[in-house]
Amino acid sequence: MKAQKLELLAPARDLAVGRTAILAGADAVYIGAPDFGARAAATNSIDDIASLCEYAHKFRVRVYVTMNTILFDDELERARQMVWQLWQAGVDALIVQDMAYLKMHLPPIALHASTQCNIDTPAKAKMLADAGFSQLVLPREFTLDEIKAARDAAGVPVEVFVHGALCVSYSGNCHAGCAAMGRSANRGNCPQMCRLPYDLVDAEGRQLMPRRHYLSLRDMRQIENLQALVDAGASSFKIEGRLKDARYVANVVRAYSQALDGIVAASNGTLSRSSCGSVDCNFVPDLAKTFNRQYTTYFLEGKPGVMASIDTPKWRGEEVGVAGSSYDVRSRSFRAILKSELSNGDGLGFFDKQGNYCGFRLNRVENSTLFPAVPLPELQKGTKIYRNNDKAFGDLLDGFGHLSSRRIAVNIRLRAIDEQHLVFAASDERGCGAEIVLDCDYSEARSPQAEQRAKLMGRLGDTIYSLSALDDSLDERFVPSSVLARGRRELLAMLDVSAQSAYRRDRRKPATESSNAFAGQRLDYHSNVANHLAKEFYTEHGAEVSEPAMEVKSVSKKEVMVMQTRYCLRRELGCCLKEKGASNLPQPLFLRNESGLYRLHFDCSRCGMDIFRCRI
Repeated sequence: MKAQKLELLAPARDLAVGRTAILAGADAVYIGAPDFGARAAATNSIDDIASLCEYAHKFRVRVYVTMNTILFDDELERARQMVWQLWQAGVDALIVQDMAYLKMHLPPIALHASTQCNIDTPAKAKMLADAGFSQLVLPREFTLDEIKAARDAAGVPVEVFVHGALCVSYSGNCHAGCAAMGRSANRGNCPQMCRLPYDLVDAEGRQLMPRRHYLSLRDMRQIENLQALVDAGASSFKIEGRLKDARYVANVVRAYSQALDGIVAASNGTLSRSSCGSVDCNFVPDLAKTFNRQYTTYFLEGKPGVMASIDTPKWRGEEVGVAGSSYDVRSRSFRAILKSELSNGDGLGFFDKQGNYCGFRLNRVENSTLFPAVPLPELQKGTKIYRNNDKAFGDLLDGFGHLSSRRIAVNIRLRAIDEQHLVFAASDERGCGAEIVLDCDYSEARSPQAEQRAKLMGRLGDTIYSLSALDDSLDERFVPSSVLARGRRELLAMLDVSAQSAYRRDRRKPATESSNAFAGQRLDYHSNVANHLAKEFYTEHGAEVSEPAMEVKSVSKKEVMVMQTRYCLRRELGCCLKEKGASNLPQPLFLRNESGLYRLHFDCSRCGMDIFRCRI
């Protein structure tokens, strides 16, 4: 039986971070196009994307490009031309949201349905697969059972987020930034409304609880649940973070790559990684030492526990001790009772009496006395101290690219044809091979040669290869070192050419959808229809588009729903309407800050929350 391929999909802010992800063990990377990506601050040139593809494909790592914003009519032709440029650059697939791509004349490039498509039911998963998407990015909110149901209905590979930031709203259905600030998440300009502080108020405007970050979620961490996700049918495991730096990517990718290797090793051959090459790494990954707002498994196993980071949307870090004294202005220091060793240059922080997170750099540490780089008059004895920048660990990560490697295992065979010709042959773990013949006048060796030849043929440090086995049938012939070195060099160059010519990209999945897939549906601004091609797609399949995307025409209602969430603030605060704590908070509830007033509607039938922006 053919082994099921597992794919670890890593973010690439740019070419350098993409190479870091591959070096750390990613099976695929996703990177922003020059335009039309949902992270406007993470764009890349066609040339850089082509360079990343060339490097990635050596290890059979795939490169996916994000073009997952909604498109306006005057952008359609430019987007189409960009797709052709990306195809010529070697890109393996596009991650898109807008159905207009299904109506364009495109190269046979594979299309993946972005999480912005909001695949909220198995029926929608099947519809998108039938429409021509070859991989579906499922919502972060899905449980294991929902992942399995979507995979079974769609019949194509499904991709799930396993690590990184969480959007409080279902992706693609957050209109808060567009409504409040004119900055649209569906256009790549999310202002992160969910990370802002709000007052919790009642219908009379009275403040019920202090201003806090009530919509800011913790970060996802599913490394302990990878086997369960595999069992549920997921095959692509996505790390969020297209704005993250190389340190973050190296640490997180390495941790998840090792975890997947363990799952593959225990599968008795039923599972395999989708790329090739083994990683030699200079550090032990530690997810606690990389940016996070504390971790949650979100809804994966059903009803969750605490999932919000209400106190701060920042990274508080690991708790490393408590202040043993208040800050002393004269000595510019304070004593600490530490449970972790600190280093000069560490980034530390604490919460003051008002609940604000205060970060600072540690200039130096002498035994238990800490000398911060800035005065900390608000620091009191007994305050917990956190570290969100471990300098020693960071230094290891900074050296990752120079001190680590990823190599393809290769077998080399040496044999003589006759007294003047020597054959060098190679085969590797990618299934590629090469063979060359060199002229060589042999002479009888005066001493054993096999060990010396093995040592010389194993010198592959300046290549992507490592010698797995050497089949040397030259016996005790003497072959000059210069001939062996030349043969090794030319053989591996030929193997590179063979591997490049043998690489095959996925092709666009043919559409098989029925003409009435959307029959009877009336689509409003939540469906994000922003151009005539997307409208044609939906109407051809039975839908009525009653309202365009909010980015095209603002919604003129007294209240407009700007977020739909599975997260429930009442549940998070211990005041669930179905449980005993309901009386602790009145109905209705509102969030308020400088961006506006938002009514919270609690939909107990689905155990979720809708957020409406009120026009004042």
